[in-house]
Amino acid sequence: MSDATSALQGARTDGFARIEAAGPVGMITLRADLGAARVAKAVKAVTGCAMPGRRRIVTAGDKAVGWMSSDEVLILLPHAEAPGAVAVLSAALARDHALVAEVSDARALFRIGGAKADQVLMKLCPVDFARMERDELRRTRAAQVAVAIWRSGDDEISLICFRSVAGYVAGILEHSARTGSELLPG
Repeated sequence: MSDATSALQGARTDGFARIEAAGPVGMITLRADLGAARVAKAVKAVTGCAMPGRRRIVTAGDKAVGWMSSDEVLILLPHAEAPGAVAVLSAALARDHALVAEVSDARALFRIGGAKADQVLMKLCPVDFARMERDELRRTRAAQVAVAIWRSGDDEISLICFRSVAGYVAGILEHSARTGSELLPG
């Protein structure tokens, strides 16, 4: 088996905000009846997280579960744990109408950090960042590509995109975060 590698090898740039491409991260898409007790129990077993509410992400240590739609969550966990988690979820939900798919190698995770992190994305996403709460997850677009974003810290926003567009996303984030391009106070 080959070693896991991320799309951008942990690249980092600094402008008025810090842009970091996370290393390999385990990601699992689970499509099922999110209100079913068996689904919630299986998710909790592999993550330690409760099922998130609509447009929320729940975190427990280095694991998280994000609401993606009325029948879909995205599970984030250490890359090495993803295959085992897929096996546990698949076994637990074998009698249910459910889809469990590891998407670790199909996605890229970025972290945008700093006191003005939201300004980087204000230029790229049609989202009212002034109203976006911590742990609120939004599916939107950054310029021309689909992304999911959430406030992962007081001065940090996490962004997931398809790996195939990771270079493009890194470029637009870097350009948007260039020193001197901060937004003027309204």
